[in-house]
Amino acid sequence: MNRRHFLASGAATLLARRELWSQPAQVMPLGFSLYGMRSLELRAGLEACSKIGYDAVELALMPGYSAEPSRLNAALRRQTRTLLGDLKLSLAALMENLPVSGVEKEQLERIKAAAELGHALAPDAPPILETILGGGVNDWEKLRESFATRVGAWAKVAQEHRIVVCVKPHRLGAMNRPEHATWLLERVGSPWVKAAYDYSHFEHRQMTIAETMKPLVPVSRFVHLKDCRIENGRMQFLLPGDGQVNYADYLRELKGAGYRGCVCVEVSGMVSGQKGYDPIAAARRCYANLAPAFAKADVRRV
Repeated sequence: MNRRHFLASGAATLLARRELWSQPAQVMPLGFSLYGMRSLELRAGLEACSKIGYDAVELALMPGYSAEPSRLNAALRRQTRTLLGDLKLSLAALMENLPVSGVEKEQLERIKAAAELGHALAPDAPPILETILGGGVNDWEKLRESFATRVGAWAKVAQEHRIVVCVKPHRLGAMNRPEHATWLLERVGSPWVKAAYDYSHFEHRQMTIAETMKPLVPVSRFVHLKDCRIENGRMQFLLPGDGQVNYADYLRELKGAGYRGCVCVEVSGMVSGQKGYDPIAAARRCYANLAPAFAKADVRRV
């Protein structure tokens, strides 16, 4: 690496850190992902989250969701930015679904579109972009080099458009263990690619919260919350607080690991796809389950 490239790399690292760590230390806003509110228009979802008491939101950008970038023209982006301010909601994250098996050119365009939307809605504190990577559960060794190549290409676009991409280990994907994610991040070697932590994908696998946080929290810039259980021999995701996780202890572990950033409810499609699912009732239930844990853990939300 020559001097010019070294300086450019250093500048990118500093910029990424400044944009990522704008939150004061040990502040963890409680957020809700609008992934669980697909049936609502964007305004309705944001107003519901604010009324319930959430501090932050994650917007789902996949086709069919109200925050899909192509559905928000310049005027709607200005209105949404104003609405977020009026509702006192921070925009913590944008959700995408970018399986490595997808077409690279299309994915790079979606990352670019997400970055443009994020900077339009929250120019002073741009959100991260989080995604899972897909692949077969037992195929990590076979796929990891192709994962590194693809995510490395994402990193270049992410740096150019100033958006941090967070990849999430998923129980039903190839990258499904903490060491998979840390290997990938080390291999890619970019400050613009980090991890997202979600303990539900490690629960019931003989992995504790503490041992999964230890390697992942230092390289994670986002946290999803949900529970799970084994039912009839199969994993079933639940609303956070409806399972066995003690969230006061969970938050204490995050605090002890030095995490600062959003702690965001994710309602699994296993829940939202059930007949009679009510997104606002689910958001209320999650808030009632989680909000007291912050006080018990002595964790500041704002």
